[in-house]
Amino acid sequence: MRISFLLLTASLCALVLLLAPASEGCGPGRGYGKRRLPKKLIPLAYKQFSPNVAEKTLGASGRPEGKITRNSERFKELTPNYNTDIIFKDEEDTGADRLMTQRCKDKLNSLAISVMNMWPGVKLRVTEGWDEDGHHSEDSLHYEGRAVDITTSDRDKNKYAMLARLAVEAGFDWVYYESKGHIHCSVKSEHSVAAKTGGCFPGNAQVILEGGATKQMRDLHPGEQVLASSTSDGHGPLLYSPVLSFLDHQPNVTKIFYIIGTDTGLNITLTAAHLIFVTVCTGGLSESKWEETAEEPLLGSIREGRSSWEAGLRTVFASEVRPGQCILTSQGKTGSQATLSVVTFVEEQRSTGLYAPLTQHGSIVVNGVLASCYAAVDNHHLAHWVLAPLRFFYSLMGPSESQTDGLHWYPWLLQRLGQMLLDAGHFHPWGIEQGHRQEPQRLVSH
Repeated sequence: MRISFLLLTASLCALVLLLAPASEGCGPGRGYGKRRLPKKLIPLAYKQFSPNVAEKTLGASGRPEGKITRNSERFKELTPNYNTDIIFKDEEDTGADRLMTQRCKDKLNSLAISVMNMWPGVKLRVTEGWDEDGHHSEDSLHYEGRAVDITTSDRDKNKYAMLARLAVEAGFDWVYYESKGHIHCSVKSEHSVAAKTGGCFPGNAQVILEGGATKQMRDLHPGEQVLASSTSDGHGPLLYSPVLSFLDHQPNVTKIFYIIGTDTGLNITLTAAHLIFVTVCTGGLSESKWEETAEEPLLGSIREGRSSWEAGLRTVFASEVRPGQCILTSQGKTGSQATLSVVTFVEEQRSTGLYAPLTQHGSIVVNGVLASCYAAVDNHHLAHWVLAPLRFFYSLMGPSESQTDGLHWYPWLLQRLGQMLLDAGHFHPWGIEQGHRQEPQRLVSH
C-alpha cells in the first residue's frame, strides 16, 4: 500500500505541475480562498447555437440515423413523456409530441425543473417533438424523436433567450435560438451514447509478439512483448515493448468501433476516442533502417533531418481520421521504420470486447497499424507524461496480474482530474467512460 500511495502522490504532482498553465489565476492573490460565486447564466443571442458547431456533427447531436415510423422496428426506441410539469401542444392530437428517445426525455424533464425554478408559476411547453407527418427537412432529428421545439407556457418571448441557456445547462447536446417563436433542442442518438467509452481495441484485433507470431487482443496478457515504436512520438524504429497492464479491460462489452482502411489492405479497428498517428501524404519515407542490435533511441528523442511527413506527424482521435490522410503501418520487422499508407475509407462497426493495453513505450502496432496506447484526451505526449508513474511502477515491480474488468483506477482518476484542470475541448465527446472502474487495491504485481 505504501508503493500505491507514493504512486498516487507522484501522479497527482505530475498532473498539477504539467497542467499549471491551464489553471493559472487559481493561486494566492485577490480573492484567493473566497467562496466561489454561483455560475452566472448568460442568455443565448438570437440565432446563436451551443455548442458552436453544426447540429449533426460529432461534437453536437451527431448525424441522423433515419426516420422512425410507427411501423418501423426502431419505434420501440421512443418513449412517451407524461411529465405533468410540461405542457405538450400536440396540435396533431395523436400524442406524437410526447414521444422521444430516453435521452431526450431525461434532458427535457431536467429542463422542466429549471424553468419552474427560474420563473415560479411558469412551465415548459413543447410545441414540436417526434414528427411523423414530414413537416421538417429530410434529415431532421424530429423524425427520430431526438429533437424538440420549446417555449415557456406563458409564451413570453422575452424569456426565450434565457430558456435556451437553461436548455444548455440541462444537458441537451445542441441548442439553437432558432426563431422568435421557439427554441430548438436536440440530443445524441442512443446508438452514439452507447459508443461512449474511453479508447480501446476490439477483442479480435491482432498484435505482433516477439518472434513474429500474432495474437488476438482478447488473449494478450501483461508481460508479453508486442511490436511498438521505440519513441513516444512514433518516429523511431520498431521494437518489442512489454505490455505492463491494461488501462481498460471489458471482454463482454459491445461498442461501436471505427475501421480505418488503407491502400495497402491493412485496416485498424478502434474506438472513436482512441489516438492514432497520422500525417500528410507528402514527401517520401527515409529508406534508412535500424538493426535490432543498434542502440535504441531515447524515449521521446527527435532525429534531425526529418522529411516533411515526419514533421507533420501527430496523433488525432480515430473519429477525426479522414480518407486521404496517411497513417503509419508495419510489416512486423523490428529495427525497421513504419511506412506510410493512405487512408482509403473510415467505417463504423459494432464489435465485442474493450481492450486498452499499456506498453512501456506508449504505442502499439495493431493489425499492422501503429497506434497510441492512449485515448480520451487530445494530446498523446500529455497522456504519456502523466502515466509515467504507472509505467515506472510496473517496470519496477513487474507487469500487473490479470485484472478485473473495467477501467483501471489510475487513468480513471486522471480523467477526473483532467476534467477539472483542462478545458473541455481537450476531451473527445465520447471519451469519458461511464462504466465501472477497478478499485485502487488492484494495483498489484506478480
